[in-house]
Amino acid sequence: MAYNEEIAKRIQQALLLIPEDFTEKKMFGGIAFLYHGKMTVGVVKDELMVRVMGNKMESVLQQEYARPMDFTGKPMKEFVFVSPQGFRSEEQLQRWIELGLEHAKTKL
Repeated sequence: MAYNEEIAKRIQQALLLIPEDFTEKKMFGGIAFLYHGKMTVGVVKDELMVRVMGNKMESVLQQEYARPMDFTGKPMKEFVFVSPQGFRSEEQLQRWIELGLEHAKTKL
């Protein structure tokens, strides 16, 4: 298993509360949830990956449990990893999803 399927199921359930259409795609060795073809959030191993607006990156990275997504060994622009402690509650998970959706909507 390249990604935690329980986390993916939590995301799927959370997305049902948002009146938008999402698709799933295997990416980065995990699974990503896309809005109109634009990546919002996903799961790699046990971590959440989130697309974040560039102007919010600094404040997001100051949050506990968030770090630059360094999948390739170098930080990726506008991507963060969030460790499981950062999305224990459904409210925390929803906040990360909303950040990812905000980013995707700017790319349409």
